[in-house]
Amino acid sequence: MKRLSFFLLAGFLSVGAYAQQQGLDALTEKTFQSEKEKSDKAITDEKSSVKPKTWLDRAKTYENIATQAIKLDSNAANVAYEAYQKVIELDKDKKSGGPGKMAKEAEEALKGQPLFQAFMNSGIYKYQAKNFKDAATLMTRAGEINPKDTTAALYAGIFSQNAEKPADAKANFERYIANGGKDVSVYTTLVSLYYQDKEVEKAVATIDKGLSVFPNNKDLTTQRTSILVTSGKMDDAITSLKDQIAKEPNNVNNLLTLAGIYDSKLRDQSDELKKLKGDAKKGPNATKQLADEKTVLKESQNELTRLTARQKREPKNVDVKNQITRVKQMIADSQTKITGLEKEVQQQAQQSQAAGNQEQKLAELTKSVDESRGMVKEYYNKALQVDPNNFDANFNLGAAYFNEAIQIREQLGAMDMKEYQAKGKEIEGQVCGKFKQALPYFQKAKSVKDTDQDLNDNLTNLQNILKQFEDNKVVCIESK
Repeated sequence: MKRLSFFLLAGFLSVGAYAQQQGLDALTEKTFQSEKEKSDKAITDEKSSVKPKTWLDRAKTYENIATQAIKLDSNAANVAYEAYQKVIELDKDKKSGGPGKMAKEAEEALKGQPLFQAFMNSGIYKYQAKNFKDAATLMTRAGEINPKDTTAALYAGIFSQNAEKPADAKANFERYIANGGKDVSVYTTLVSLYYQDKEVEKAVATIDKGLSVFPNNKDLTTQRTSILVTSGKMDDAITSLKDQIAKEPNNVNNLLTLAGIYDSKLRDQSDELKKLKGDAKKGPNATKQLADEKTVLKESQNELTRLTARQKREPKNVDVKNQITRVKQMIADSQTKITGLEKEVQQQAQQSQAAGNQEQKLAELTKSVDESRGMVKEYYNKALQVDPNNFDANFNLGAAYFNEAIQIREQLGAMDMKEYQAKGKEIEGQVCGKFKQALPYFQKAKSVKDTDQDLNDNLTNLQNILKQFEDNKVVCIESK
């Protein structure tokens, strides 16, 4: 998962005093240490521990330690925060019962820049010590004190990521964006966080939000397409890529990606079409099998009637008795088959009814397959127009023709002799033509990279196939 810790180098150089306290002189450090010890002692004294001023002084002391001498106490910001809250608890106006003067001062301090800086400084200090959990908590508190600050939101998101707290990271990065943060890497990282948690809609919405700020950013557009594809939103991915191609018609990667999406779509459509054709053939066969089996049953029942009558005339005939046993078994087998076939026919009828007009669906799906196949070729060809030596475009375009040839050849296997005599030779020519069209693309791909094993295997196989067609004197018919 992508992390944003690379921001920190630039960030630390721009945040002024945060975590940069290497140059404390001995006298200053001694002063802070003395004030700290004095405060620690005061809150243990029975009389002073109930005075608001004791806690207000403590809050300011630890606030200063957090911003100027953090090494004395890395938890100083939290101590200051709790001390301010204690002031509010203890200082009540005697007349109204509301907050007293010091309590009001503490309330303002809890929203003030000094305490904000204290938590920022403490968070970075903890991060540098690789205490990511505390760093994230401290930086998140800084963001609560100053909810409009982008730096706190950014660092809180980074620290939460490192602390393996993705929900907090997402919330902080969202706040960074809402506050007007302009770093595109925050968008891409937030998208990754949403996507890894399978929040696809939020991931896409974040990208769209980022593109409204960075309309020409390639990382965001690429990320959008990738998420749409892997989430199965093929049509949306196609629309997105076509928009990108309209802006950059010579971007080979976009052309290859779009061709690949159509290729994937084509495979799914082809599988669905093959299944639909199989179901279309299966239905009538099951109905015919049922009718044939009922005929067999009726004949067996007639034979049983004849044999039973004969047994009455010849009660001691063992052969007749054995024949009756066999026929009864045949009747039982037929009845079992009929039960199964009746269920199959019923299921097919239900499927046919649910599917509606199967012929129309076959026609529509066939048209979709042809359209997708055309798009595959179109965009691989466009990629080759930009880069004729592109290995992927040449290999995949060759594969497109090769696979089309195999699909056409399947028609031959489904033909009976009469159908083959009528149009088998023509279809063989079409198959040969598609294989032949694949050849120059595989050869070009090999000239670019001759070490690819898949390519070499396909090319060898293709050359053998074409040799067989040549030996059989098949006339190749080439078409788009």
